[in-house]
Amino acid sequence: MGEVISLAARRNAKAEDHMGRGSRHHVTFYFDLASPHTYLAAERVDRMFTHVVWCPAVAEALHSGDPMPDAEAVERVRTSVAERAATLRLPLVWPEAFPTSGRAAMRVAALAAERGRGARFVLAASRLAFCGGFDLDDPEVLAEAAAAACLDLDECLHAAGDQSRDAEMERTGRLLLSQGADRLPTLRVGRALYCGEERIGEAVAAWRAEPLRLAGMARSQR
Repeated sequence: MGEVISLAARRNAKAEDHMGRGSRHHVTFYFDLASPHTYLAAERVDRMFTHVVWCPAVAEALHSGDPMPDAEAVERVRTSVAERAATLRLPLVWPEAFPTSGRAAMRVAALAAERGRGARFVLAASRLAFCGGFDLDDPEVLAEAAAAACLDLDECLHAAGDQSRDAEMERTGRLLLSQGADRLPTLRVGRALYCGEERIGEAVAAWRAEPLRLAGMARSQR
């Protein structure tokens, strides 16, 4: 019989490894739960990095001048995402409401990030949406994701309806656009941006190389 892997133990081991190798560049993961690309990226980001800041950003802010996607454009997205999911060997079930703004879920994601539980909420919510095909703006579905992230249900339901949270997520999207980002999800490693889930490998390589670069600089200054 195979052994059950403890995710908590795995995260602790990653943290110990991180501390043992020295400090690395700060990593921020910018995401929009309405995007299936966030689902494709979230599992690997959680697995490959330690001490990631999970930051919600509205994808529409990066494409404010673009027309609304028509049925043909949506079908192209479905096809490309399905192909990518197959490559990554990830299950994919489309929500009936796709595409949707997912604003209620994003407001709760902002709350989760504030509580230091952004990763847990995003993983649970994206799985419900794109593995289960559930509508993330459904209060019952949000409650499931909130429970998985150990968040207070009443607080989450209040956050879901708090439109004042939208402005900060929109500002974050516009800031990323001004810095050269053209899509979400985006990873920031130090000052560098890696846009699109297919660039996670590049971001990981940069993150792992940083301690070696700093060590080399320190030796050259002696």
